Amino acid sequence: MPDPPSASASAPAAAAGAAPPPTPAVPLTALLAHDELGLRRIAGPDAAGTAVHWVHTSEMSDPYPYLLGGELLLTAGVHVPEGAEAGPHLDAYVSRIVAAGGAALGFGVAPVHAAVPPALVAACDRYGLPLLEVPPRTTFSGVARAVWQLMAEARHTELRRVAQAQQGLAAAAARPDPVPALLRQLATRLGGYAALHAADGTPAQSAGTPPGEAARAALARLAGVVLHPAGPRPAPAPASGTDTVAGTHLAAYALAGPQGLALGVATRRREPGDHTVAQVAAVLLSLLTAPLQGATEAARSAALVRLLLGAAPHEVASLLGAGPWTVVHARVQRPAADGTAPTAASLAAALGSTLVDPARDGGGSSEGGGDGSDARDTTLLVPADREVTPQRGWTLGVSAPAGADALAAADAQAARAVRRAAATRVPLVRHHGTGLAALVAPAEADAHARALLAPLGGSAPLTETLRAWLSLHGSWDHTAAALAVHRNTVRQRVARCAALLDADLDDPDVRMELWFALTRTV
Repeated sequence: MPDPPSASASAPAAAAGAAPPPTPAVPLTALLAHDELGLRRIAGPDAAGTAVHWVHTSEMSDPYPYLLGGELLLTAGVHVPEGAEAGPHLDAYVSRIVAAGGAALGFGVAPVHAAVPPALVAACDRYGLPLLEVPPRTTFSGVARAVWQLMAEARHTELRRVAQAQQGLAAAAARPDPVPALLRQLATRLGGYAALHAADGTPAQSAGTPPGEAARAALARLAGVVLHPAGPRPAPAPASGTDTVAGTHLAAYALAGPQGLALGVATRRREPGDHTVAQVAAVLLSLLTAPLQGATEAARSAALVRLLLGAAPHEVASLLGAGPWTVVHARVQRPAADGTAPTAASLAAALGSTLVDPARDGGGSSEGGGDGSDARDTTLLVPADREVTPQRGWTLGVSAPAGADALAAADAQAARAVRRAAATRVPLVRHHGTGLAALVAPAEADAHARALLAPLGGSAPLTETLRAWLSLHGSWDHTAAALAVHRNTVRQRVARCAALLDADLDDPDVRMELWFALTRTV
């Protein structure tokens, strides 16, 4: 009986900045092979197939309330009565660990017990819980450190694999036959099967080794789930769904746009980074299968890929067209109660754009240089003649209309607007370029701004903090929230600006002049 398909609304990842895959678990066999630890399996099933997600130490007689599942639970047996007559106690103890989803039990020999109690060995055999003997020379902290080190190594390997897969997918998308090339590359990277499903669930194009008939049928049904959700009332389709049939892992991803297409993937194994790689492919396929307007398919595909890889906008201006365009920065608001969040694909569809770069991971905190405030923004290019309206689940910052040669400045405008929207807790803020600035010649205004702000030495943290603080009417808390830093950091930076500029920042005239100057800088 196949597992019921599950669907999630996780946002597709961009080729230039995909969300990192989860940290891989550590095989129990890797811990047993660690010579310095000297661990020995003395009861329970073979360690093959058992994975450890974390380590927990407890001397509670019932650790169930404190376990999340997947732990290697370590104990010295303080709660175990002396003698082998403690069978009922240990039987209940092991059963509770298994009920909590514990991966394995490690028993430290000495100083409490000279040997592992036979009743504990019998209980672990009875309930199928791997039991490890921890020798006296091995500390519990040493076991935990070894697990974290193995996790770090596995995560580094997985991140490298995902990065290489992203590069391969981007290169395939820039080929003259981008869609078949991308499907072949995805099937190769995942070691399985990849297909582009039409609106009725049938595979229009595919690559790799097809799975069995039952798995193919289930994959077609899963593609239908993400494209046409069932139910008595209309509901938004999930961005992705998963299922397992006859040992084959299946996943489907809805592509953005009105074409009604879905990416289907079938693999025998599911690695932690496979979801991220498939999301990248879904984003690229969404762009490659979008309606063509004003350029050949190959040229448009190459332009989109180059944008994803960070090429300067003027390099692809001839392919994008003169515009004008509106740049939109979007941030996901608090996720729903079930942990789901709106997707970049759904936002792009709502705003009528296929030029979308989903959330980038830029590292978060601004401490140590750079404010990092738009590190997780989704960025879209929307034709200027299409009105950008508030969207449920999103905080939006909208630039002024700009031509292809001015997209960098428009991107900065949208970034500032979304920071202000987040700080003031409104769904949408637009950049406005009207006012006194229009009365001053641009060259003169720029020269005045450079001279006035020169004492700051071009420091991005100081400049961005001052800009945010002024835009938020001197609110320390709102500025800290907008820049994702501590309010004391904001106070220190503003005080530093006041000292370098030799200015009274409480003076409204000074604030007005500084704000004017800051609006002239990107």
